[in-house]
Amino acid sequence: MLDLDKIWRDALTEIELSVSRANFITWFRNTSLSRYENKIVYIDVPNAFVKEWHSDKYCREVLRILRSFIPEAMAVQYIIVQQPAGEGKVSRENIIPTPPVGDQAVFNDFYIDRETNLNPKYTLDTFIVGSFNEIAYSAALGVVNNLGSLYNPLFIYGGVGLGKTHLLQAIGNRVKSVRQEVKIHYMTSEKFAVEYINSIQNKDTYLFKEKYRKYNLLIIDDIQFFSGKLKIQEEFFHVFNSLYDMNNQIIFSSDKPPKHIAGLEERLRSRFEGGMIVDIAQPEFESRLAILKSKADSKSFPVDSEVLEYIASVVIENIRELEGALNSIIGQSKIRGRILSLNDVKDVLKRNSKPVKTTSINQIIKAIVDFYNIEERHIFKKTRKKEIVRPRQIAMYLLREDLNTSYPYIGQKFGQKDHTTVMYAHKKIGEEIERDKKLYEEIKAIRGILYESRV
Repeated sequence: MLDLDKIWRDALTEIELSVSRANFITWFRNTSLSRYENKIVYIDVPNAFVKEWHSDKYCREVLRILRSFIPEAMAVQYIIVQQPAGEGKVSRENIIPTPPVGDQAVFNDFYIDRETNLNPKYTLDTFIVGSFNEIAYSAALGVVNNLGSLYNPLFIYGGVGLGKTHLLQAIGNRVKSVRQEVKIHYMTSEKFAVEYINSIQNKDTYLFKEKYRKYNLLIIDDIQFFSGKLKIQEEFFHVFNSLYDMNNQIIFSSDKPPKHIAGLEERLRSRFEGGMIVDIAQPEFESRLAILKSKADSKSFPVDSEVLEYIASVVIENIRELEGALNSIIGQSKIRGRILSLNDVKDVLKRNSKPVKTTSINQIIKAIVDFYNIEERHIFKKTRKKEIVRPRQIAMYLLREDLNTSYPYIGQKFGQKDHTTVMYAHKKIGEEIERDKKLYEEIKAIRGILYESRV
């Protein structure tokens, strides 16, 4: 018979590695695995709001993790179960094992400033800068030094676990340290929605409106949550206008640019696009390795460079997964009472590591030079010859589209070109594909060479 309580505790331990602590506490408190029937896992949640958020954002990841404990599981269903006051089925304290005494300091990092809602552990000094995020970092510094005037609003987008929340909160913490008079508030978009709904229920919407109009710097994380929620969008539209008209700074993050957020009102989309939009791409190998070294140093735990290089080569999706893998290695080392060998590390990561992408930067470049019958060294040289420029632009386009490689890194790869050159090439090829059937077929053929032969 399955021990559902133990399975859920173990699953939550893994889930915590893939989400931020704030989101973990917000969305997984008062949840439990109540039953397993007909290959369906039933999870109890406290209200409809949590159910909707789980269904939209966490369902696939939760099922993936649960299947490592219940391999036959095929689906997850959420059941709303009201919790008696003061009671909770699962709390942060009883689902995560107590760390060894030497690790207690780690939990002190999670102190949240009550006035700003900022976590002081997120700083610009600890933000690892690489070609994948240097434009976003530069924009952040621009905001700090020119609050409300240079990039307003600032819109940062990118995939899960790439450091958006770190950068947003680091901006707030830096401004707080140099300008104590500035009123700052950080929050997630779902928290904004919850507070607005509560204000309607409590009939104090006036107080809600006034609260947000007093801030000089308002930071909203995961703005894509507003998708399809028209009443909340309407209220936030008025908050935005009020702050903007007073030259107060507004910063957003999202998993995608404004134009790709479905269910977003055009007037709000226009506001988001009215300032500076920057992205954070997936980190390349060198940046992943630098991040791992920094994390290992901060934990004062010796990790062999060969091990760090291996982790950086197999964990490629995002920074959060990198740190999760490193935490697993450190945890296993402490449990076993010894430093893990490279083979031990491979065994630990084997179950949860995602497969490496089916192609690479070098493979894309080779496929293109072979397809257009040019020498590889020519594609990196400074030349205006059409027979070279065209393949180079296509290479830049595919590196961006298929590998989400950052503009600066692509520029460095092609002879230290400025990132704006890469952005131009990406936009140009993207637009021409829509109207040039020959180009469309050529790129389709190149992708066929890259992927079909690797299936």
